[in-house]
Amino acid sequence: MKILFLHGWHSVPGGVKPTYLKEHGHEVINPALDDDDFTSAVKTAQAEFDKHQPHVVVGSSRGGAVAMNINSGSAKLVLLCPAWKNWGTASNVNPGTVILHSRADDVIPFAHSEELAKSSEATLIEVGNDHRLADPEPLSVMLWACELLGSGRDLSQLDEELPSEMISATSHRESCYICDACGEEIIIPLDLTEGINQTYVEDCPVCCRANTIHVAMTEDGSARVWAEPEQDRD
Repeated sequence: MKILFLHGWHSVPGGVKPTYLKEHGHEVINPALDDDDFTSAVKTAQAEFDKHQPHVVVGSSRGGAVAMNINSGSAKLVLLCPAWKNWGTASNVNPGTVILHSRADDVIPFAHSEELAKSSEATLIEVGNDHRLADPEPLSVMLWACELLGSGRDLSQLDEELPSEMISATSHRESCYICDACGEEIIIPLDLTEGINQTYVEDCPVCCRANTIHVAMTEDGSARVWAEPEQDRD
């Protein structure tokens, strides 16, 4: 999936957040944006968007304002503590846009994102402990939002309880599968940092036979988990 990542004021390409997306298998376009000339920053972002046609545009802080002021067509937006009241003229986004913001943000008020979400029918997810959103939980939620929106699904109608459920999944959420060999129910931890769709091989802790495990996060926040026999086993 192609993601255009627009960094914040006095930030640089190659930061924690675009690197995290890249490490999880996505093609990330991460241009350097002019810190002093907002119009120039918007032009740079628009040129990169037109050239690469990304599936998702992620804008962090001032980069969120840049993202709101480009013509992004049908691409989905994920905005991280967007500074839309500080820069640019755009005051709304398309329904289905996802906004991530920490209530403890001391740079951009959380209330600004509440206002934007309400006026635009966007989905606001409260996550993180500061403005940067560079800790494991907000990073995993950013990845989840990008992958879900990039798959063509719309978050605008999801239950407001979903974000906290998704965040808790990174540390202690569990699901289960039925071992293909012995029929036992096996409980496994879920880790969103590995993506919303996962496939891996695991030995059954009861009979030690190998199973191919499939995990798929659904739009309502639940996990579908199933097992198939590992083809290479004896």
